[in-house]
Amino acid sequence: MYTLAGRRRNQPPPPWVVWEALVAPNRDPRRPWLQLRADETAPRVLTATRPVLVVWSTLWPAHPDDRIRFDLTPTGQETTLAWALLSPVERDAEEVAPRRRRINELINARLRYTFGQ
Repeated sequence: MYTLAGRRRNQPPPPWVVWEALVAPNRDPRRPWLQLRADETAPRVLTATRPVLVVWSTLWPAHPDDRIRFDLTPTGQETTLAWALLSPVERDAEEVAPRRRRINELINARLRYTFGQ
C-alpha cells in the first residue's frame, strides 16, 4: 500500500471518545459530522482496535481499493490523531489533492468542531 496523503493533529477529547466517533460516525444526532457529498459513500470500518486504530474503506466509489487509516495516541487529556490515505496504486499529487483536502475537512474541521474546537 502506498501512503498518498496524511496529517497529524490534536483533537480535544481522549482517544476512546475520538475512536468511538470514527467507529460509529454520526451515531450522536447532536454531533453529526460525517456529511457526505453526492460522489461519496459511507465508509465501512475494516479494522478497529480500541482506542488506538481505525481503518475505513474508501469514501470514493471511483477508488474502491483505497483505505483511510486513523492512528490515535493519547496526549495528556487529548488525542493526537494521524490519518493516512492508503492505496494499492501510486497516484500523482494532483489526483490525490482533492481527497486529501476532503479528509482533512472532515477530520480536522468537522469532527474537531463537534468536540468544541
